[in-house]
Amino acid sequence: MEQSYAESLLRSGIIEAKAGQKDAARHYLDRAIYLSDNASHDTMAEAWYWMSRVTDDPAQKRQALENALSHDLRHAQARRDLAILDGKLKPDEIVNPDALPPAPTEIVNADVKRFMCPKCGGRMVFAPDGSSLVCEYCARNEKLGAPGEAKEQDFLIAMATMKGHGKPLAEQVFHCQGCGAEFILPPQLISAVCIYCGSPHVVSLENSRDLIAPDAVLPHEFDQKQTAHYLVDWVEKQKIEPESKVDMPRGLYLPIWTFDLGGEVDYVGEVIEEEEEMFGKRVPRVTRVNDSYPVAVNDLPIPASRKLAQSLNRLISTFDLSAIKPYDPRFLSNWPAEVYDIPMADASLDARGRAFDQIKNDLPNLLGSVRIISCSSAKMSVDSFKLALLPVWITEVPYESKKHLVLINGQNGAVVSDSLEKTGLFDWLADVLKD
Repeated sequence: MEQSYAESLLRSGIIEAKAGQKDAARHYLDRAIYLSDNASHDTMAEAWYWMSRVTDDPAQKRQALENALSHDLRHAQARRDLAILDGKLKPDEIVNPDALPPAPTEIVNADVKRFMCPKCGGRMVFAPDGSSLVCEYCARNEKLGAPGEAKEQDFLIAMATMKGHGKPLAEQVFHCQGCGAEFILPPQLISAVCIYCGSPHVVSLENSRDLIAPDAVLPHEFDQKQTAHYLVDWVEKQKIEPESKVDMPRGLYLPIWTFDLGGEVDYVGEVIEEEEEMFGKRVPRVTRVNDSYPVAVNDLPIPASRKLAQSLNRLISTFDLSAIKPYDPRFLSNWPAEVYDIPMADASLDARGRAFDQIKNDLPNLLGSVRIISCSSAKMSVDSFKLALLPVWITEVPYESKKHLVLINGQNGAVVSDSLEKTGLFDWLADVLKD
């Protein structure tokens, strides 16, 4: 009875708050909070959140928001407002996801960084050893690798801005700091070499309002020659005979999103207990169970590029993502890197769906004797994310009158090719091996 009374007071407080009657709203909300012992956590979280909306004092507003989060850690509006108070989110950056502004179509000047040797003025390029920048002329070596772990971004804050929903700009113009030439960089790339003087440049995305800058990078670990050895070994192992010359693999970085998810999955199940007597027969007693299982998923990877998503999905599992380093643009010097074309908001839905499917599949083993009837993902949420760049080598293998895409892991040399499998090549090999 008192719980329903607290909910009634909360509704009245919200109505008064929306009408701009702050004093009346505070009266109702105070009464709802006073009944906290008999109210649900959801009711209390809403009461404290709306108390923050009718309070002008910053200290009191912060206290109210923190109280709201103490009852519901995933209260989206309270987290957003607290981020604004902390200066992590600017009100003018918040967008309406139901009426997103159109993506820019004009050419924009890109903020770039140029890497030249301070000793001789030669080009400094990232050496495929995973740790250094090397001058092509005097061999000056500059060690890379920022200490610590790659930082993750708050999902809610990013979703409130255009960065969470945006796609790459149409075109970007580089002004080369070496020779002064200007050239257009395709929207899929965030690094390039000047076509006139050969100076390597990397776009600075940190100040962009529309794109999310990389948070992490997994550096290339070996050069083109070693990559060719991995490719030859794979071709020989698969007993493939290319019909013409295979182009040398080309190194690049491909983007992925990684997501951390939390919350819980509600489920309904049945437990079969001891048998009971019924109409002279012993039958098992079935008990209905309504409960939840905690969710804790860390760094779930999702491809951020549509072009190679299918092949990259398979290649992702071969990477050791624990070796990811904090993003440093020097890792990209002289190496092409694609900009994501799958917005973070879209990727997060995919991550949430994959995590939920995995938990549903695992629940029967996790719960033992409980037979699952239904599950709900309503209380699952994405907490944080990273945009990471993975090292990949790419080439094509001519076979059966087609060129088949091959991706090679730039960390350990693992090779995948979906298109070769689709041609029935491996079925054919299996038949040959049987004979």
